[in-house]
Amino acid sequence: MTARCVMVLGTSSGAGKSWIATALCRHYANQGLKVAPFKAQNMSNNARVVADSTGEAVERGGAFLEIGSAQYFQALAARAEPDVRMNPLLLKPEADTRSQVVLMGQVDHALGELPWRGRSERVWPQIAAALDALRASHDVVVIEGAGSPAEINLMASDVVNLRVARHADARCLLVADIDRGGAFAHLYGTWALLPEADRARLRGFVLNKFRGDAALLPPAPEQLRQLTGVPTLAVVPMRFGHGLPEEDGVFDDAPHIGTAWDLQEKSASSPGSAGAGSYEESSNSEIHQGCHVAVVAYPRISNLDEFQPLKNVPGVRLSWARSPAALAGADWVVLPGSKATAADLAWLRAQGLDAAIAAHAARGGRVLGICGGLQMLGEAIIDLHGVESGGNAPGLGLLPLVTSFEPGKTVRRTAARFGDVAGPWAALAGVTLTGYEIHSGQTAQHPAMAAKGDVAREVIPGLAWQNPAGNVLGLYLHGLFEDAAVLHALFGARAPTLDDVFDRLAGTLAQAFEPGALDALVAP
Repeated sequence: MTARCVMVLGTSSGAGKSWIATALCRHYANQGLKVAPFKAQNMSNNARVVADSTGEAVERGGAFLEIGSAQYFQALAARAEPDVRMNPLLLKPEADTRSQVVLMGQVDHALGELPWRGRSERVWPQIAAALDALRASHDVVVIEGAGSPAEINLMASDVVNLRVARHADARCLLVADIDRGGAFAHLYGTWALLPEADRARLRGFVLNKFRGDAALLPPAPEQLRQLTGVPTLAVVPMRFGHGLPEEDGVFDDAPHIGTAWDLQEKSASSPGSAGAGSYEESSNSEIHQGCHVAVVAYPRISNLDEFQPLKNVPGVRLSWARSPAALAGADWVVLPGSKATAADLAWLRAQGLDAAIAAHAARGGRVLGICGGLQMLGEAIIDLHGVESGGNAPGLGLLPLVTSFEPGKTVRRTAARFGDVAGPWAALAGVTLTGYEIHSGQTAQHPAMAAKGDVAREVIPGLAWQNPAGNVLGLYLHGLFEDAAVLHALFGARAPTLDDVFDRLAGTLAQAFEPGALDALVAP
């Protein structure tokens, strides 16, 4: 079989390509088609762990690989097993001018040393082979572009937009964020900057994030069609809190308070919405009193998408903290993952957040550190090999642990069971959870502190520790809040499942497109 390829391009980053591609994956899967997502190159510190389907990881001593979170969720939307070929190249920013290069799921240090424009010809063969393999085994491949295809400073070294569209002979949609303003100019300008042969690949424009009076749109769509020959196929409504984890950046700068489900509209008439907003809660749930969770948003925050389920839990207030004032009144302080642990720790200290976190812990407030956040909670970070180029650094001293960075990287899926958890986190005692690990550091009890009797409570061997008082918890496992058993233990609630989210998104998209347009995109 040779898949028909639908490509979602955007006039800019943030236009909504990722969620539209996700919705298309579920829509076509619901038609009984075998669907796979694809993004040639993704730049994000949000990554997921997938089983090796190529044999390369096993040859190098592993069994798991990394892909961008967006393609991981798109695969789930397509009801497909996430596969490294769906995102062959992943760039994980470590500084403003440096990224870790992950090719076919594994770090490639040699590629990381090459200049940006020097990588294209080195990586294109693997990208093309990955796409060809997916096309050979699926009915439809939904391809996501990056940024804009009309970034003329990057066109010559492009491996993610036009080069992919040509290789796949893709039928393309061009998406603009109309909420930002200037959408028609963005669409026309992008079309005008494309080579003439590539303009012919555009099957339709999509106006995304629309709110207001639709009667005000004419005559612009028709005028745009007359100028370009490209019809506007969809006007997609603004969806606040659509339930899909964001690919990049914090979700928003305003505190968020979960409702039964932010996707739930007053009129639940969209296809696939039946039962989608349902949830359960216990009579003694913490959320009856409300729970303010403040996540520290340092510059190189990673895997922040794992906090999306907290936005869907009724009564939980989720906010992002960049200053001590932002922690005021928080019930929980969360230190998330980091792509540059020592550098983010230095930033945290420069903001005065170290003292604010210590004061919160001293008052008995809950502190949770995940992966890099766990490493920050310890006494020291040792980086003798320059793995993160941050050098050695003192930790926050809230757990008697020390972390040493080694050149090898731990990438694996993990199932574990909490042991005898004490204090405010006691609800987790005995809970079994599944998650994933992506980290370079290895953490252990600080030997000198242990000799003085200051020993961390190890609640999951080698993965999770508590302080003696029990209010500070650190663990290496990502995905804590994506586990239904954990959510029920902590909040007494069931948040909507990802399947609920995917079906809702697909229903919204199907309603927004002109009748028959989605079928025409994949017609022989």
